[in-house]
Amino acid sequence: MKVDIKNLSLKDMGHYLEQLGEKKFRAKQIFGWIYKGVDSFDEMTDLSKELRQKLDGNAEMKRLQILKVQNSEKDGTRKYLFGLEDGNSIESVFMKYKFGNTVCISSQAGCRMGCSFCASAINGLQRNLTAGEMADQILSIEKDTGEKVSNIVVMGTGEPLDNYDNLSNFIENIHEKDGLNIGMRSITVSTCGLIPGMMALAKDFPQINLAVSLHAPNDAIRSRMMPIGKRYPMEDLLKACGRHIASTGRRITFEYALVKGVNDSDRNAEELAAKLRGINCHVNLIPLNRVAETGLHGTERSNVERFCELLGKRGIQVTIRRELGSDIDAACGQLRLKNNG
Repeated sequence: MKVDIKNLSLKDMGHYLEQLGEKKFRAKQIFGWIYKGVDSFDEMTDLSKELRQKLDGNAEMKRLQILKVQNSEKDGTRKYLFGLEDGNSIESVFMKYKFGNTVCISSQAGCRMGCSFCASAINGLQRNLTAGEMADQILSIEKDTGEKVSNIVVMGTGEPLDNYDNLSNFIENIHEKDGLNIGMRSITVSTCGLIPGMMALAKDFPQINLAVSLHAPNDAIRSRMMPIGKRYPMEDLLKACGRHIASTGRRITFEYALVKGVNDSDRNAEELAAKLRGINCHVNLIPLNRVAETGLHGTERSNVERFCELLGKRGIQVTIRRELGSDIDAACGQLRLKNNG
C-alpha cells in the first residue's frame, strides 16, 4: 500500500526517505512542494527523475475533490463541499477579512457530539480526517481562489479534540516554515468542551487560540442542547477554562449560538454574565442559521443586540459574529447534508 506523504511530518518524511534509501535532507524539498500545492511528484522539478519515479512507485499525494462551490455575492465568502476518496464529504469555508483571508476547515466527516442545533451531527460520525485531508482543504482553496490564506479556524464539521493526534500533526505541518508557515496565534481550534483535549492543547500548543462552544448559561439548558454537558458539567468546564488560561496566558473565546426561546432571554444573559465574571474571556454571539432538520429557530436580530448589550453592561467582553455568507448555505453541515440527502 502506498504511503500518503501529505500525512507525514517533516521529521517523519525524513525517516521515510531513509527507508527508501534516499538522503534525509530531500524531505525539506518534498515538504515544500506539497505545501506549494503541486498535484504530482513530476512537478517537483528540483528532484532527480529517479527519485520522482521512486516516490511515484511507493507514495502518493491524495487530493480532495471539489464537488460544489457556493459563492456569496454579498461578501466574497466561498463555501466548498469536498469529496473524500471513500465517498464521504466535508465542508470548508473561505472568508475575506480586512486582516487577511481565513479558512474554516473540518476535522471529521460527520460528528458524534450530537448537539441539537448543528447540522453536522445529524448523521453521526463517519470517520476522522487525516492530517493531510485537513491540510488539503486549505491547499485546494488557495489553488481555487488564487489567494493566500493567513488564518485557520478548525471549526467546521466534527469535534477537533475528538481527533487529537491527527489535529496535532496538521497544526505542526501547517506551522512549519517549509509548510504554510502559519503562525500559531493565527490558528483557532474550537471544541464543545472535551476537557482532557483542552488540557493537552494547552500543553502542546500554548499559543493556539481556543474557542469553547458554550451555548447556554446553565447545565439544564446546555445538557439539552449539547449531550457533552452531561459528561462535563459547566462548573468543571469553566474550571478547566481557568486552568487553560493560567497555563497559556491567553484569553478564551466562548461561542454562544442564540436559539429562539431556548437560551436567549434577559435572564439567560444575566446568568451567563454571572458565570463568566472574572474569567479572561470574550463571548462571540452567533445568530443561529436555521437548519430545517433541527426544528430550531434563531433569535431575531433585535434580541441578539439586546443580549449583547446586557452582557456588555455586566462587564463581559462581547461581540456579535459578522454574518458572512448569509446568501448561501452558511450553517456548518448544511451543504454536506443536502449532498448526502
